[in-house]
Amino acid sequence: MMTIAAANLSKTMKPYRTSPRTATRTASLLLRASLLLLALGGNASSAADRYQIDSEHTYTYFEYSHWGLSMQRSRFDITTGTIELDRDSQSGSIEIDIDAASISTGSDSFNQIMRSGDFFDSANYPKISFKSSALHFEGPLLTQVDGDLTIKGISHPVTLQISNFSCRFMLIYGKQACGANGSANILRSDYKLGRYAPFVSDAVTLHISVEAIKEY
Repeated sequence: MMTIAAANLSKTMKPYRTSPRTATRTASLLLRASLLLLALGGNASSAADRYQIDSEHTYTYFEYSHWGLSMQRSRFDITTGTIELDRDSQSGSIEIDIDAASISTGSDSFNQIMRSGDFFDSANYPKISFKSSALHFEGPLLTQVDGDLTIKGISHPVTLQISNFSCRFMLIYGKQACGANGSANILRSDYKLGRYAPFVSDAVTLHISVEAIKEY
């Protein structure tokens, strides 16, 4: 009896088949779940915060001796870039781009001279850049950044000495922000900017005052 009943039951049961549309939806859901898990895993393993440089509160300027009479200062009005910072592991990276044509000396005619081929040649080399290779901390404070400075297509290693490093939540932005002042000593002649040296000093001090806002 049991054998006959089982045979009759097997005749009435239909095998379960998944429709192509259902299978496609299932595979799509599984793929999305896998990608989400990978993304969450990547975020968990990378604790570095990314910041965009705030151009309105960032500027770059340089100082040099003018014929031994006075220390002159000129600045660049446009500085952009990104900062990645992991203060827990004391690591990160910094990339800064300076618009060479944005030089501002206080004199329109002198600005044109500084943009010319005798100096920054901004028509052919529109960007001055700094890219870090190592960040150094003392306790919680960033104190030094090593990297490469590129001017007129020529790169040399430089060290930025950092002062006034600070991070805080900014109510005005509704976001975390970090700021610092950095300076480095360079030679104009290393970057084919040495016209009138040594009467106008070959040695130049480069200053970067930067503020950056955290991305969310």
